[in-house]
Formats: sequence, C-alpha cells, structure tokens
Amino acid sequence: MAPTVVFPWRRLTRAVVYAVVVAVPLAMLAFLVRTKYDPLVTLDEDIIVSATDYTRGHPRFRSFVETWEMISQPWVMYLILGLPVSLYVWFGRQLRTRAWWALATMAAGWAIAGVLKLLVRRARPEIDDPIAQHAGFSFPSGHATNSAIVVTVVVLLIWPLVGTGLRRLLVGLGAVWVIVTCADRLYVGAHFLSDVTAGVLLGCGLTAASYAGFVGWRPPTPTGSTTKGPD
Repeated sequence: MAPTVVFPWRRLTRAVVYAVVVAVPLAMLAFLVRTKYDPLVTLDEDIIVSATDYTRGHPRFRSFVETWEMISQPWVMYLILGLPVSLYVWFGRQLRTRAWWALATMAAGWAIAGVLKLLVRRARPEIDDPIAQHAGFSFPSGHATNSAIVVTVVVLLIWPLVGTGLRRLLVGLGAVWVIVTCADRLYVGAHFLSDVTAGVLLGCGLTAASYAGFVGWRPPTPTGSTTKGPD
C-alpha cells in the first residue's frame, strides 16, 4: 500500500493553527510579565516565597531539588536523551528525515527560548537567603522549556515504533519529569510560576506545531535509494 502523503498546504495550515493556539496565550503571558501586571506579580511572589521557605526548612528536600536542578539542565537533557534517541532512530531504524525533524525542532526550541528571554528581560526572583545563585533572565524557564521540548520530541519521535503499553509509559514518565522539573525551579528559587508555565507552553506547543507540519512530508528520494521516509 502506498504511504499517505499530506499536501503541503494542508501541512502548513495545520502547523500554523497549532502555532497560533500556543502563541496567543504565550504572548499574553509575556505581555503581563513585561508590564508587571499586579495580580500576576503578587501570585508569582507569594508562591516563590512559600516554596523557598519550605526548601530551606527541609534539608533532605533541599538536597533533592539541588540535585534535580543539575540533572535537568538543558544540555544534560539534549546530550543524554534527545541526541541519543535521534541517532538511534536515524541509524538504528533508518528513519533519517524523522531524526532530522527531531534535531531541528530541539535546536529551534533552544534558540527561540533564548530570544524570548532577551525580549521580555525579566529579572530572576529576589528572595532573602537565596538557596542558589542563578544568572540570566527568568522568562521563560530554560529548564522547563527544554525539558518539555526534549520529552515531547522523544515521545513523538518513537511513537510509531512502539506498542500501546510503552506509549502510555513514555507519556506518563515524560509528564512526571516535566512537572517535577517545573516544581524544582520554584522550590530552588530560580523561577516564578509564570516562567515555568511559559516554558511548558513554548516547549510542548513548538514541538506539536513542528510535528504537525512534518507529518505526511516525504522528501524527494533519488532513484535506487533505500532511505525510508519519516514514518
């Protein structure tokens, strides 16, 4: 049976719709942060104070959040999870274009998050007796954004290659990882709630929009080539 090919304009439309659905709330949140909307600022500050107070009062929990901060760093996520899985799909399953999609999406997500930080230019939380020092701008959270990107990319990357049971396990583990990473950023005092919320929106939304534009695409195949398509 011949593979299903989605017409380019359909893929583009689908990708744009996904992107708009995510970009609108993300832009609104960025605007509220940039203009220092009082209810949002109050909520963010109340949560960060409560979270860091709890961390300081529980030494074992503090050790856990400091450790999680290290293992959930963006470069660790890409080097330990994103890149190896992409290479496996490329060389182990011969799905080169699918692997290229994953690598391009992860690179684009990292870059877009960096640009957004420069546009919003939100300062890091200022708290008494800080748990750790964190440089750079705060919105969106790099840990949350890149964790969401890598987890979503990996799930979508190998989705058609595994059975239903493993799919559910991957989604469950991925969701737990992202949620714990977001909570960690609050308890360690590195980001506000709106920062990690924006990170998850950007990470998951960008990946979904990218995948929507990718599904059904098949690059021209030279005569005699044995390279498989994206799916």
